[in-house]
Amino acid sequence: MILVVDDNPVQALTRKAILNRAGLEVRTAYSAEAAFDALDSDESCEINLVITDHIMPGESGHHFVERLWERRVGLSVMVLSGMAEAEADYEGLNITFRAKPILPSDLVALATQLSGSLPNKL
Repeated sequence: MILVVDDNPVQALTRKAILNRAGLEVRTAYSAEAAFDALDSDESCEINLVITDHIMPGESGHHFVERLWERRVGLSVMVLSGMAEAEADYEGLNITFRAKPILPSDLVALATQLSGSLPNKL
């Protein structure tokens, strides 16, 4: 399962729809705290990729990633940002960074690769 974290519900739901359409299971969270609640839930063992926005209210992306890894060591993370220069904030961290906008086909390909999930094509 993929957890999409973005304080902008339109962005989060758009990514969820794109990934769902490709047959991937997705959950959304609209804040860092909601993401941690999702990771602490009974279904958290199913989450194998977090796709997050770089900037959210009250939480920098870099700090958010570090807090994620305190809970789930080695969890795959993809960070999306409208600021290409933000990639430098993640230097030395094993994350995948992509500048927005990201093409739907690229989002699906990366999410599939990073999550190790195979799309459930009907």
